[in-house]
Amino acid sequence: MAFGLWVWQRGCPQTRRTLTVTLGVKNAVLLMTSVPQVKIAIPIERLPLYRMLELYQHDLSDIWDQDLDVHGEFGYALDRFWESPDCWPYVFLIEGKLAGFALVDVKVRIPGDDFWMDQFFVMKKYRRQGIGKMAAAAVFDLHRGRWQIGQMAENRTAQAFWRQVIGAYTGERFVEEQLTSGWWQGYVQRFTSP
Repeated sequence: MAFGLWVWQRGCPQTRRTLTVTLGVKNAVLLMTSVPQVKIAIPIERLPLYRMLELYQHDLSDIWDQDLDVHGEFGYALDRFWESPDCWPYVFLIEGKLAGFALVDVKVRIPGDDFWMDQFFVMKKYRRQGIGKMAAAAVFDLHRGRWQIGQMAENRTAQAFWRQVIGAYTGERFVEEQLTSGWWQGYVQRFTSP
């Protein structure tokens, strides 16, 4: 006897995992959604978050011009996310295992908005399952207001991801601008988290 169970989460029917269950002598396949737990990172999670940042920076090393330091690390100034009241570090967990992170602050690139997604990363194992979409929506829900999400001009994969995620979250109510001068250049999507 085979049966399927679909769990729908925030408009992500494509997000599922397969679980095989034995019922007597027959196997059944259950399709279930893995919903990420999004939580503020506590100080003891700083090192795991830092290590995921290293993976993130490695993923971008072909388009983000940076070199390893003498310790073999890209490095990233994380301390402000625990020291400043205007910075928020989040980790994503799937069944208790680290699956990614988000770093949020108020250093918007275009004046007038409230929040900037400083960095966002999902481990490769959890990509293309809707985990990033659900985690991003959870972070947006935690910070109601005017958002900016930016991507480097060369990072077309991130641009496509964010356009799709923000479009689904807002019902396509967002604007996109390209910044071509200044210390940060790239595409920025602007929207409001209700």
